[in-house]
Amino acid sequence: MPGESEEAFVEQKVTYSLEVEGRFIVIEQVPARVSLRTGERFFAPETVERLQEIVWGQRVPDRVIQTPVYEFPNAVA
Repeated sequence: MPGESEEAFVEQKVTYSLEVEGRFIVIEQVPARVSLRTGERFFAPETVERLQEIVWGQRVPDRVIQTPVYEFPNAVA
């Protein structure tokens, strides 16, 4: 069908999170193209470079949050 393989994207600010060397890092307001169908996020090369600078840099965070941690096998109700 025409247009079936075309996917719609929207430009959004997203929250990017990852774990590096036992530290959980959250970066807010990251520009991304987000698939409306799957929710998959795509980042421009410049954005990826900036994310790497933030993660590996020694900059003081804007704020620090506390979050609960669960291990999946132990989280059974």
